[in-house]
Amino acid sequence: MSREINYQIVRRDIVLVVDDSADALSLINDILEDADMDVLVALDGKAALTIAQRIQPDIILLDALMPNMDGFSTCEALKADPQLARIPVIFMTGLTESVDIIRGLNAGGVDYLTKPINPNELLARMKVHLGNAKLTHSAQSALDSTGQHLLTVSAGGELLWATPQSYALLARARVDELWQQQYLAVQLTGWFAHKPQLEQQLSLVNLAYPLSLKLISYQQSGDVVLRLIDGHRPTDEQQLQSSLGLTARESQVLHWIAQGKTNREIAQILEMSPRTVNKHLEQIFPKLAVDNRTAAAAVALRVLVSQEQST
Repeated sequence: MSREINYQIVRRDIVLVVDDSADALSLINDILEDADMDVLVALDGKAALTIAQRIQPDIILLDALMPNMDGFSTCEALKADPQLARIPVIFMTGLTESVDIIRGLNAGGVDYLTKPINPNELLARMKVHLGNAKLTHSAQSALDSTGQHLLTVSAGGELLWATPQSYALLARARVDELWQQQYLAVQLTGWFAHKPQLEQQLSLVNLAYPLSLKLISYQQSGDVVLRLIDGHRPTDEQQLQSSLGLTARESQVLHWIAQGKTNREIAQILEMSPRTVNKHLEQIFPKLAVDNRTAAAAVALRVLVSQEQST
């Protein structure tokens, strides 16, 4: 009896090492190759940018002090390129002053190692940041494919990342870098100062097309995930009402059921009693031809997702 064997090719991590010292490059190259990683090397910042644009590495080890274009400027240039911005950068430096460390992190670095490099510490730090980068990239790819109008901003209101659908909607409103600096950052920092709760919305001003933002989550990093809402598009509740033949109040209840809220939570949000919420559900279930909350939520989500993907 023959047995079919499946061979799986495991892709090795690609590391770009940037250092003007040939000895340092040789040492780090040996450490990384022994750890089954593919290594690219560059002697200066400009060469690093060229290599990164042609072969996007999974992680970059960057010397802080180099002639011509130092590591701080190189990192800023990497983060300014949308195709390279997601790549984690670890600084390697002999500088130990806190001001230099902060400068590297402000330039976009995720971590730093002091020279001489300890091989075990290097590999341990790289493992953490490679894992984080892969998780982040997978999450963003999944969001891109679902057609969600999501974006991430810093606590200072700077746009950090958005799905393609969000960029298209922003373009419709003629949002450019100047508007982001003059209006978006100011509105968001003012809003964040009041500590808005999840699901609260902010209507944006001074736009050629009406847009608003809904707060989705606060991240441990301090960044904030928001949903971009088309001002000419019906709300979720309005879509459920028109698509499923519900009353306005029933559509509100169903919307929160689809968000995973309990009867008690919905009662608090909509300022009604849990008993009233349950009475609305007794009317909703027959209209949707379902007999439980899970099935009702599934119907609601199908409607909302189909509407999202059609816009």
